[in-house]
Amino acid sequence: MQYRPFGATGFPVSALGFGAMRLPLRGATSADIDERLAVRMLRTAIDAGVNYVDTAYPYHEGRSEVVVGTALRDGYRGRVKLATKLPSWRVERAADFDTFLQEQLRRLQTDFIDYYLLHSLSAAHWPRLRDLGILDQAQRACRDGRIGGLGFSFHDALPLFQTIVDAYPWTVCQIQYNFMDVAYQAGREGLAYAAGRGLALVVMEPLRGGQLAQRIPPAVAAVWSRSALRTSPVNRALQWLWDQSAVGTVLSGMSTLEQVKQNLASAERSRPNSLSEEERALYLHAKAAYDGLTPIPCTQCRYCLPCPNGVDMSRSFQLYNEALVYGHLAGTQRTYRLFFPTEQHPDHCVQCGECEPKCPQRIPIRDWLTKVDPLLGLGPPS
Repeated sequence: MQYRPFGATGFPVSALGFGAMRLPLRGATSADIDERLAVRMLRTAIDAGVNYVDTAYPYHEGRSEVVVGTALRDGYRGRVKLATKLPSWRVERAADFDTFLQEQLRRLQTDFIDYYLLHSLSAAHWPRLRDLGILDQAQRACRDGRIGGLGFSFHDALPLFQTIVDAYPWTVCQIQYNFMDVAYQAGREGLAYAAGRGLALVVMEPLRGGQLAQRIPPAVAAVWSRSALRTSPVNRALQWLWDQSAVGTVLSGMSTLEQVKQNLASAERSRPNSLSEEERALYLHAKAAYDGLTPIPCTQCRYCLPCPNGVDMSRSFQLYNEALVYGHLAGTQRTYRLFFPTEQHPDHCVQCGECEPKCPQRIPIRDWLTKVDPLLGLGPPS
């Protein structure tokens, strides 16, 4: 295993972190984890040198923390830094902080969480948590030893990310980042901003929820054929991240033992500044090839917003494009159902047409909106 600096903590973190959001299942529901296999996977990773395990209150309908707690028994707890997250959207008063934290400590069978993150900070959650005094609650938990360091995970735009970084002496932050999301949410600029302030950087969604591990479209395959390296799409995506010295650990949500072994092998080959300039340029060409496959020519400028009926046309088109470009319909349907507020869904469009004159790309927005929900609103329940 390769190890990397983890912000200003002084802790050498493993290049690969174990994300416990996509544990193996026995049945149709996300709560029905194959516990025996999940424990084996986690311990295999730790035995190979992984020393960062990440979970959260809602993962697998609350069962992820329980299974992680089981996996970390028998001496494994002392071999890793354990991270979990406060469910920000469920916090209504300051006392909720301790209520959730105590429940999570019981689930995880521990009296100490190394890194406690405020989950999924955004414009909808951050002001409320700040004004409720949650940071004061967290400081008390740090002083009494239940938390080692406070952090946050993030899903919003760069200016808010910078505001949050500057609002508190955080230990760690977790951002979505991959070669397709260089300018999405915090992106590369946010990565540099946080690293410059000494924060430990945890990268989530290195494969965009599995999208970059799916079938490679011919236009993208043609780009990779120019590479001197013959490797898997997963390894390509991971090595792009590990090439960047500001990246601490990269979380992989592994669902099979084979994925654990493959990712461990990739992590062993990882080094900062290991890619040639020619190889780095190919990632830019691959991104352009993916972008060129989108059926709706939306540039995410968001000039069409706000909608008088609350529809988020930009996000609707982004998800529709992703479903068709990456061929990972089930994953995109899950994102649509779980992480896209229903009040912003395109089925709230009343065909008023106010948005279309504002679109620089002259997209027939109303026509495309009618196609989104029939595609993404289907699929089995999570």
